[in-house]
Amino acid sequence: MTTRFLLLGAGYSARAFAERLKGRADIAGTRRTAERASLLAASGIAPLGFDGTAITPELADALRRTTHLVVSAAPAPDDPFLSALQQPLKEAMPELRWVGYLSTVGVYGNHDGAWVTEENACLPRPGRSDGRLAAEQAWTAAGREAGVPVALLRLSGIYGPGRNAFANLAAGTARRIVKPGQIFNRIHVADIAGALDLLAQKELGGPFNVSDDEPSPPQDVVAYAAGLMGVEPPPEIAFDDAEMTPMARSFYGETKRIANAKLKAAGYAFRYPDYRVALDAMWREGNWNARV
Repeated sequence: MTTRFLLLGAGYSARAFAERLKGRADIAGTRRTAERASLLAASGIAPLGFDGTAITPELADALRRTTHLVVSAAPAPDDPFLSALQQPLKEAMPELRWVGYLSTVGVYGNHDGAWVTEENACLPRPGRSDGRLAAEQAWTAAGREAGVPVALLRLSGIYGPGRNAFANLAAGTARRIVKPGQIFNRIHVADIAGALDLLAQKELGGPFNVSDDEPSPPQDVVAYAAGLMGVEPPPEIAFDDAEMTPMARSFYGETKRIANAKLKAAGYAFRYPDYRVALDAMWREGNWNARV
């Protein structure tokens, strides 16, 4: 049976997934503007228009043939696809076998530096994170009604080619803001693609933390990248003295260590288990400043 993927929101992570799948499956993806069509095509994705409000005849035809659905579009405030779909999931997608929803570890809220598994309560702050949790719940309910497993991939901070400490250092935007006890979690985009691949092949449902093995202070990552580049790292700035936007400052209001044992138990082996392995590889391969 032919595997047909539809990527709702073919952004950075979804395009990396499509690159991984080239030659193994038919892949279509939605885009909001005609200008993005060539970007999708370059990643092996057949572009489909979706403005976030209406299902076009072309998209409806793709839905009827889709076996695996990957959703990465952000809720604003409701999930744009479920809001536009006027019928139950299985009626619109009779061949559907699996759904993967790209969420965020932000749904857990603050845990004061403690380790967090999929069993922990979700206590997101009002705003983007609680919108993601509501979308998780909506997709899980739609999948249950359709009899289709829905995997909730809770992603840590995403980095990879074109989006990393090297690029920030080269652009002069890297900063080493130090807040004692602050830990951030991160995941290389290649491991998001790998986790999606595994969960889709096994058609597993439920929440999965997608985060590497080493939650770390953000200033350490910048310093390590600067060392590889052979440049002086930017000076450390105390958190209380740093000029930051309210959104940037809000990220420092939460700290937790995301555990990934459930994803490993499902059979996934991380390509980049920590930021040092990833930065070493990107610097060696010279793809850190790739177009994204």
